[in-house]
This record gives sequence, structure tokens and C-alpha cells, in this order.
Amino acid sequence: MRSKWSVLAVLAAAQFLMVLDQAVMNVSISQLVADFDTTVTTIQVVIAFYALVMAALMITGGKLGDLWGRRRAFTIGLVVYACGSALTAASWSVPTLMLGWSVLEGIGAAMVLPALVALAAGNYRGADRAVVYGVLGGVAGAGIAVGPIIGGWATTDLSWRVVFAGEVVIAAFILAGTRLMREPERTDAPPRLDWVGSVLVALGLGLLVVGVLQASNWGWLRPHNSPVEPFGFALTPFVIAAGVLVLFGFRGWQRHREESGRDPLVHLGLFRIGALRGGLAMLFAQNLILMGIFFTVPLYLQIVNGLDALDTGVRMLPASIGLFVAALAGSGLSAKMAARPIVRIGLAITFAATLLLLGTVEPELDTSAFLVAMGLLGIGMGLVTSQLGNVVQSAVGEEARSEAGGLQNTSMQIGSSFGTALLGAIVITGLIAAFSNNIEADQNLPRDVRSRVETRISAGTSFVAADQVRRSAERAGVSSQSVDRIVSSYEDAQLTALKTAFLFAAALVLLAGLATRRLPTRRFEELASQGAGRGPPEVPPVSPRTDDAAPAGRA
Repeated sequence: MRSKWSVLAVLAAAQFLMVLDQAVMNVSISQLVADFDTTVTTIQVVIAFYALVMAALMITGGKLGDLWGRRRAFTIGLVVYACGSALTAASWSVPTLMLGWSVLEGIGAAMVLPALVALAAGNYRGADRAVVYGVLGGVAGAGIAVGPIIGGWATTDLSWRVVFAGEVVIAAFILAGTRLMREPERTDAPPRLDWVGSVLVALGLGLLVVGVLQASNWGWLRPHNSPVEPFGFALTPFVIAAGVLVLFGFRGWQRHREESGRDPLVHLGLFRIGALRGGLAMLFAQNLILMGIFFTVPLYLQIVNGLDALDTGVRMLPASIGLFVAALAGSGLSAKMAARPIVRIGLAITFAATLLLLGTVEPELDTSAFLVAMGLLGIGMGLVTSQLGNVVQSAVGEEARSEAGGLQNTSMQIGSSFGTALLGAIVITGLIAAFSNNIEADQNLPRDVRSRVETRISAGTSFVAADQVRRSAERAGVSSQSVDRIVSSYEDAQLTALKTAFLFAAALVLLAGLATRRLPTRRFEELASQGAGRGPPEVPPVSPRTDDAAPAGRA
């Protein structure tokens, strides 16, 4: 028997599954480095590449839902995702880990998530839909934050592989529940897939993320280990610029498809809807900040303080509780308040939490202050999360829901990929700069020792434990007194790099506030009563007043 909320249970389980292992990977960084005999930077690439695959294919995944039907796309995506989870659980090298987790699970998620959003919109209406989006937002945030607990326990007492084996079982139960879902009805013919557009958007986004990821290795402008040095600069800005140019080409191709009467991958008219632009920008910013912090925090807890995966997960638990509770509370607040003030309150709390985290980065962990900061981070992000799904879906008509879902999840995954890549690059770049400056300024170190250390730094440095630096210096025949000074300089550089990353995250929170200008200033119920959400994808420009007040795509 199909109860009112049975579909929500299936969708929530799928939402939880899609985000769980990203958090598991973050908390298992040290163990992954040890198991595969690799570096933090390599695992950073694996984590960022997972989000990149999703971001690059999310819009295409949404279109496949239009072609095949949302329930069928949801089912096929789950099967692909489960196959990736199985390979990840059995992975024996970094390439197989990347194939199973980053590629197969990324492809599966890119099909599941847009279909999930469209199925939620198609199976619920009015106030029920607002509750559904609040629950899904809370579950997504809880998955990101609870992942460290699950992953920490599994990694410490069993193996991180257990989590991915368990995902296969969960996926099987979700597949059994898909029969409860109602396929959203279509009143028009399904579109044709724009393969050229799919390649262009994937290539453009890929180049952007690769450029940011490699910045710590190649250098941002000044060459470091750049494979080529165009005009004497590092390759980084040229790769990023190439990504921007490809995305401009994608935009031109979409305009050409529309003008020639063919189905584009993305209807550019959607971006004329102010509330949609604001919602997408906030989704990007939210995930950039959250996933950047969730990549950086385990580096501090595990590598600097030496905590295991379980202890790391326990200390990140307040973020899980705060995020889930605030997301549910935020969906209730939407009946009394508009999205814009709720999101702004969430950003203000997130900003305060980030500054508190910055203050906790010391040689010895202040557990109480850290737990408070993580709890506030969860509350702030939960309030933001609770509103954005409804903002995006309420901004378009029924026939554009799948496309809007693809854009919604693309923004989220681009944010996740950039967050991991950008804050990771800032940490590594900051570590190299601070360590180099410390060594150069330490006149008590012999000149030949300073020269050898600086040569080693110029060859590339990863974020490793201080004990590993000590062992490397001792094997190099450095005197014990010089070893102590080198290790002290490195430990100071670690803290400087982490503080720089958190300070940058705080600046990103402030910048995110600019995107809130386009969010609705009236409650969703008021907007719905005025006929919001019934416009076609090709929405004409609207006045700034309507832009702010009505997130719908009305003509």
C-alpha cells in the first residue's frame, strides 16, 4: 500500500546514499593514504574528481530523465552507483578507487539526483512539497555530516571498505521501493539530447577544476612544478582560462541550438529568472564552503593532532546534529518567513562558526571551542540548505523541473569540487610558502641545511604529519638540533596554512551574501497563490521588483 510519505522515505534514503561516501572519504584520508601508499594531494584529487564527474554530467543526467522517464533514469543510475560502490569496496589501487568511486559512482549520482528532484516535485504539491524539500535538504546535510561518524567507526574498528559494501545493500532496498513512485506526467514530446553541449560543458568544467586542483603543484602564476611554462608563467591560469573559453563556447552553442529550433542542453532563458540565479549561486556557495571546510577539518584533526578516524568523526558530530535539526526547523520557518532572511541568518551563523574554527587552530585542540564551532556551522548551513531546493523548483514551471534539478545539482557539485580543490590548494600552497619562509628566516639553521630543505620544498611538499618530516630529516643525516628546528618550522607552517584556509572560507561566506539579493522576499505560499511556477523554460526578462518578489517563471 502506498502511503503519503512512503515515496519520501525512498527519496530520502537515496539522497542520504548519494552524499554519504563523500563524507566517509574525507574522514578516512589518513587511512587511504596509508592503504594505497600515496599522498594527501592524490586523495584530494580523487575526492574532487568525484564531485567533478557529477557536476560535468548532471545536466546531461537530467536530460536523460526527460528522455527515458524520471523513474527509469533514477533506477538505472542506482544500478550504476551500486556497481561503483562494489568496485570501490574491492579497490586495490588508486586507479581502481578512482574508477569505482570517482567515475562510476559519479555517473550514477549524476543520473539519480536530477531524477530525485523531479520525482519529489511530481509526487508532492503545495505545503507537502516544502516539507519534502526541507527533509531532503536535511538528509543531504546529515549524510555529509554523519558520514564522518560512520566512516570513522568503520575505518577505525573495521575498514572504510565496509561502508561501500553496505551501500550496495542499501541501493538494493531503494531499488525495491521505486515501484511506489509516480512518474511525473509530461504534456510535450521528450527532447533530443544535445551531445555536443554535453561534451562542451563537461570539458569546460573539467578544465576549471583541474586548473584549481593543480595550482598547488604547478603554482598559481609563478611556475613551481609546471609541466610547461607558457610565457614564463605556470600552466594553471591557462588551463583555467581554457575552461572559461570552452564554457563560453557552450553558451554560444546553446544559443545556436535554440535559434535553429533544436533542443538545447540548457534553456538559457531559465537564467533570466532572478530567483533561480540566486538559488543556484547559493547552492554553489553553500557546497563550496561546506565541502571545503569538511576537507580541511580532518587534516587538522588527524594529521596535526593525530586523532584516528573515529575520534575525528565524533568531533564533527555537532555539525551533523546542527545541520539536520536546522534544516528541518528551516522548512517550518518558511511558512512564516521568506527564504531570503532565513538564508541570511544562516550565513551570519556560518560566518561566526568559521571565525570560531579559525580560533581553534592551535598546537593543542581546544575540544569545547571546536565542538561549539562545528555545531554553529551545522546550524548555519542547515538553515541555508532548508530553503534552496524549494527556491529553485518554485522558480520554474512543471516542464522545466527536471532541467532545473540538473542545474541545481550541477551547482552543488561544482561547489563541492571547487571547495575541495580550492581550499585544498590553499592549504598546500600556504604550507609551502610558510614552511619556506620559516626555514629561510631561521638563521640558527646551518646554511647547507637551509639550502637542502628549500630544494626539497621546491620539488613539492604534501600535508603530512610532523613525525614524517622528522624521520625524513633524520634519514638525510641532519643533526638532531637542526631536525628539531625543521620540525618546529613545519608545525608552525601547518597551522598557518590551516588558518589561511579557514580565513578564506570566512571571506567566501561574506561573498555568498551577495547572491541572496535574488532570493524571494515573500513566503512560498504567497508566491504559489499568485500562480508562481507555471512559466515555460523560455522566460522573458523580468523587472528587478518582480525578480525579487516572484521566483516563478511567469511570462
